Amino acid sequence: MKGENSLEQVMREEITSTSLPVITIGDADRLLNDSEYRQRCAIRLVEIVLDLNIYMGVTRLFIP
Repeated sequence: MKGENSLEQVMREEITSTSLPVITIGDADRLLNDSEYRQRCAIRLVEIVLDLNIYMGVTRLFIP
């Protein structure tokens, strides 16, 4: 959280109960180079989308 325009600060100020979460991939380099990790990320992303109503208002989700 660096500055008033940082993603973290904006999320804290602007989040509402109907906001979609920001989804963050834990290791972007690994996502590009590890097919098993990539598959786990994809599966988790699908799970989130299928149950999106559960995650409304959550500021951030880290996957996997």
